[in-house]
Amino acid sequence: MTGTTLDPVSSTTPYLRRRALGVLAAVGASAATWLVGALFGVNYAVRSPDQPEVVVNLIPVIVISLGSALLGWATLALLERFARHRATTIWFSLAAAVTLLSFVPLLQVEATTGAKLALGAMHLVVPAALIALLPRRGN
Repeated sequence: MTGTTLDPVSSTTPYLRRRALGVLAAVGASAATWLVGALFGVNYAVRSPDQPEVVVNLIPVIVISLGSALLGWATLALLERFARHRATTIWFSLAAAVTLLSFVPLLQVEATTGAKLALGAMHLVVPAALIALLPRRGN
């Protein structure tokens, strides 16, 4: 008996793959930036006002990048559901605003120039990967 089976892969699978790749790219780019800085001898010790010195290690970089990327994805998915055609525009605006706001704490901490440059680069590579890969194209 022969029959046809329906392809269980929905039309959203390419978007899911692209978005998962965006999350992985964001985390990978952030981790790579941290590693390059470490290879060049960056001292990732930072001191916030009235706080003890903290060393920014690779694991927190990965965890925070992953959390930020997943939050960006969730925000975009919610906007696509409720704001429909304006979702991408709103999301781009939010991504830009959050990126700019993420620099406020970086500007307030005491750290070496190398640490500030590397951490600042991490604050840029995560949204860059998300902006490049999360929104749907060709709508």
